[in-house]
Amino acid sequence: MAKPVTINIAALNKQINVPTGLFINNEFVPSVDSQELIHAVNPATEEVICSVVAASPKDIDLAVASARKAFQTTWGKNVTGFERSKLIHKLADLIERDAQELAELESLNNGKPMKIARDFDIGDSVQCLRYYAGWADKIIGQTIEVDNKTKLAFTRHEPIGVCGQIIPWNYPINMWAWKVAPALAVGCTIVMKPSELCPLTALKLSELVKEAGFPPGVVNTVPSLGPVGGAALAAHPDVDKVAFTGSTLTGRKVMEAAAKSNLKKVSLELGGKSPHLVFESADLDQAANWAALGICYNSGQDCTAGSRVYVQESVYDKFVELLVSKVKELVIGDGLDDKSGGGPVVSKSQYDRVWGYIEAGKQEGAKPILGGIKRAGKGYYVDPTIFTEIRPDMKIVKEEIFGPVLSVGRFSTEDEAISLANDTTYGLGAGLHSNDANQCMRVSSALEAGTVWVNQYNILNNNVPFGGKKQSGIGRELGSYALEEYTSVKAVHWNFGEKLDWPL
Repeated sequence: MAKPVTINIAALNKQINVPTGLFINNEFVPSVDSQELIHAVNPATEEVICSVVAASPKDIDLAVASARKAFQTTWGKNVTGFERSKLIHKLADLIERDAQELAELESLNNGKPMKIARDFDIGDSVQCLRYYAGWADKIIGQTIEVDNKTKLAFTRHEPIGVCGQIIPWNYPINMWAWKVAPALAVGCTIVMKPSELCPLTALKLSELVKEAGFPPGVVNTVPSLGPVGGAALAAHPDVDKVAFTGSTLTGRKVMEAAAKSNLKKVSLELGGKSPHLVFESADLDQAANWAALGICYNSGQDCTAGSRVYVQESVYDKFVELLVSKVKELVIGDGLDDKSGGGPVVSKSQYDRVWGYIEAGKQEGAKPILGGIKRAGKGYYVDPTIFTEIRPDMKIVKEEIFGPVLSVGRFSTEDEAISLANDTTYGLGAGLHSNDANQCMRVSSALEAGTVWVNQYNILNNNVPFGGKKQSGIGRELGSYALEEYTSVKAVHWNFGEKLDWPL
């Protein structure tokens, strides 16, 4: 058994016990062949919180074998939807019970404000689990007319099998729920690889999986370095499906490995460079609020971050003034402080990446009208930075930054706005603000994105599908559409009356 550690949170005058082993077959175990550790760091202080076991390829093999055994014996087609639903509901109840402690741990390891982790990330994750618990006993096929006198056909939507799930560090609990809930609802088993930057809450959630009563092997958690554990899952010959959320670059590698191994099913939720259009008829005060949320929420570490805002010329100056005033009101600080509306970025490498883009923006001639100055002291803090006087060829306009860095441009006509918005290799999200209903319909239809927000931004619902176009990925999460990613449709042809004459 791998021993848990006790984490002291001085700011809250409390302690949290955290498992540090690999969660395989409902037990926390050490690696079978490696002494390598993953060091979880607090981005607000730059201090190591604790260290957890890093899974090797052989550990991945054990986790997959555990998931396969469970799929064939105690899960998969061997339990009813009613039983699956009951257990998923129980897991949701336990997460809700422990929401405060999970939020504290999330804030400590990820940096995001504790209140946001608790009230938004975890609250939404509980709802996600309950939503899919409701689907578990409603997985149905079709009866298809072939020949009423002699034959019929029907379809079964069967669980696809063992699923490798690779989640990112920006929403460690939320992304866990998005992946786990639909897979469990249809009867799949799971090998989960959390990000090496934020592994702690996935391990803590694994304790709750066991407490909820899921059979051993249904959910396995294997913290590992991406090129080790992630690569092993993507290429594993006994994994039936891999779901990945992360960068487009890594998504390509996952898809390639899946194709070269057993041609497993793949769903990818990848990067974005999402546009946000503000038309002259919009409620500018509200549009500024949503634009501020679009780039500042989660410190800009969001695949749908509205990192390109284009404003109609007639209202450009007024809108930019409003936007700057809104962003200035946000408090960026330690996530354990209730005054903070945003925290540090997740790691030193991410901090350096974001600052590299800020410097590139300056060098290429963009004008920083807010931010762009480094803080002194500890912590990977990046204050929101707004650039104007941008060009389409600038790095800050073309490439995903994954930090609170906003490019603001202008347009004169609706056609120009649409052209600017769609001038990207990505297609995850897009937003528009207008009080002209016809314009809202025209523009939302023309925007090349999997999700379009009208007079709001970045708000998702568990019953509405989410996913990308172009290089932002394939497949869908959330809603009933996500169930299709974890099921295989079997057609059964039943002959009850036709006699075959032989030979032909």
